[in-house]
Amino acid sequence: MSATASRERLAGVAAALAAALALWLLSLTPGGRLAEAKAFDLFTTLAAPRASAAPIVIVAVDEPTFQELRLQWPFPRSMHARLLERLQADGAAAVGFDVVFAEPTTPAEDGAFARAIANSRAVALASAREMLDGGNATMWTEVQPLPELLAAGAVAGDIGVRPDADYVVRQRPEGGETMAAQLAGRLGATAAGPRGELIEYLGPRGTIDTRSYYQAVLPGLLPPGFFSGKIVLVGRTSRSAADLRQARSDMFNSPFVLGGQGDSAFPGVEIQATLLANRLQGGGVVAVAPQWRLALVLGLAALLALASASLHPALAAGASAAAAAGVVVLSWSLFAGARWWLPPVGPVAALAAAAAATGLLHFVSVRRRSRRMRGLFAQYVPAEVVAQLVEQPGLVRLGGEAREVTVMFTDLAGFTGLSERLSAEQTVEVLTAYFNAMTPVIHRHGGTVDKYIGDAIMAFWGAPLPDPAHAEHAVRAAIEMQEAMHPLAGELGERGLPPITMRIGLHSGTAVVGNVGSDLRFSYTAVGDTVNLAARLEGANKAFGTGILLSDATAARLPPGLPLRVLDVVVVKGKSEPVRVFTPCDDDELREHSAAALAAFGAGRWQQAQEHLQALLRREPRDPAALRLLERVDQARALPAGADWSPALALDKL
Repeated sequence: MSATASRERLAGVAAALAAALALWLLSLTPGGRLAEAKAFDLFTTLAAPRASAAPIVIVAVDEPTFQELRLQWPFPRSMHARLLERLQADGAAAVGFDVVFAEPTTPAEDGAFARAIANSRAVALASAREMLDGGNATMWTEVQPLPELLAAGAVAGDIGVRPDADYVVRQRPEGGETMAAQLAGRLGATAAGPRGELIEYLGPRGTIDTRSYYQAVLPGLLPPGFFSGKIVLVGRTSRSAADLRQARSDMFNSPFVLGGQGDSAFPGVEIQATLLANRLQGGGVVAVAPQWRLALVLGLAALLALASASLHPALAAGASAAAAAGVVVLSWSLFAGARWWLPPVGPVAALAAAAAATGLLHFVSVRRRSRRMRGLFAQYVPAEVVAQLVEQPGLVRLGGEAREVTVMFTDLAGFTGLSERLSAEQTVEVLTAYFNAMTPVIHRHGGTVDKYIGDAIMAFWGAPLPDPAHAEHAVRAAIEMQEAMHPLAGELGERGLPPITMRIGLHSGTAVVGNVGSDLRFSYTAVGDTVNLAARLEGANKAFGTGILLSDATAARLPPGLPLRVLDVVVVKGKSEPVRVFTPCDDDELREHSAAALAAFGAGRWQQAQEHLQALLRREPRDPAALRLLERVDQARALPAGADWSPALALDKL
């Protein structure tokens, strides 16, 4: 590359970076921030509605309520007391009032409300901050609920939000005294709470289940138990009533107007409900830090400038458009998939400015080169040749429920003793290689890796997503895992590490799956007898010399294409019911002799069982399962006539 070309390329990069930075800075102005906010609204609209498992119901003071109750605002506090009593009788878990009860009314009214609060499980009342005109200074004062109401057991929750210039609330209020935080605290929620600085709206107005105040307070309008276990937020959703026009505004602009969804107004109580759902479900949107956004813009601008230096202007424009589209796609993917907010307007505008600057510089450079070419060759070559010389100078991711599952336990044979001979670094190296080899196989067959326990792996199929073929997938995974042990042993040998072998136990049945643990730490796991039996079967491989052992419950769920050899009937430690155990086997003769021998043994036909076992041992003289069963046949034959015996092998006696 010539020095001139290098200078032109560097100049293009510098121009692109300067233009991108200038547009980036413009995006931080109020107008730029408003444009980004509208993009956030559009993404919010496109991503809605989002499902929420939070059991929240809004009881709305709306126009039908004014008409049905024939009351003016504010309602008598005895009416709120009546509402509380009905909600508590119906089993509501908690109630939050998005209403500030700062002023006393009458002793009777306030007393009735206080008594209802005292008899309720969890009640939060709104608090707020009001701005006072201090002449030369702006002062804020805290407006708290009546002390009498707080003394009755209610907590104060700040309902203050920070609307943007267009009066849309996008930012999550900070602090632990918010209404959402207080209600979550009263419910005993100690999860991480909301993530991110921005609100994750679930949908347009009315997405969260909303019932009129009169429906909740008057009997017979909602089915019994409707509010059972639910968190109820009470607040105003009407701003047309004359009585509300004089009250503190609690209505904001909706972020869903751009998509033509829903009402242009969004009630404050539904914002509070959304904040509570975010807190309970770990929702929220994380804003990508400005420095990372700037780094993305400058990096793309530099790459486009470098690419444009060697591209036709049309291709360079296409690359710029593709980069801008890529930013939008990235922004949407992060928003829809991971709830990260990468504002696209600023980066796209910056890339457009960078492309324009690069294009302009390229145009100037071409004109200058054209003049130079013409000056050099016009007098020597035809004009068409000069024109040709000018043209050719030389694209750039709590609960629990009973589910039918297949559980797998694996273990490395003799690893405890082996680890005593290895250094700590070698032990970790062996385990890391083992887990790296096995985990992808489990995932490839649709399994969930529950945990690593020392040198063991616990996995299961059938949760969190239902899997009708969970048993088949688990067995096929087990077979492939054993096959993967051969190259793993070779790999470890090349590192100077000893080879390892693995045992696998499988059992199918009902288990409780879900987030299990303490308030401070929990994980998605499976518990129950199904898990315990799978673990027992893993250890039982030692008795039969097998690498995979599965129960009859798993075998019964397999398709015909997975041939199995029945080995024995066992009773595991801590259980009384015998379990027939199997291992994968492609040898028809071994399967037939093994099944016939076990059937004859169970029926007390000793001679027939012995013949089948001897035939099997002629094929496989050192087969541990056959040798063990033959020994038990001999022991049974030696028993006195009429003596009690069991065809089941007690594993805890081995």
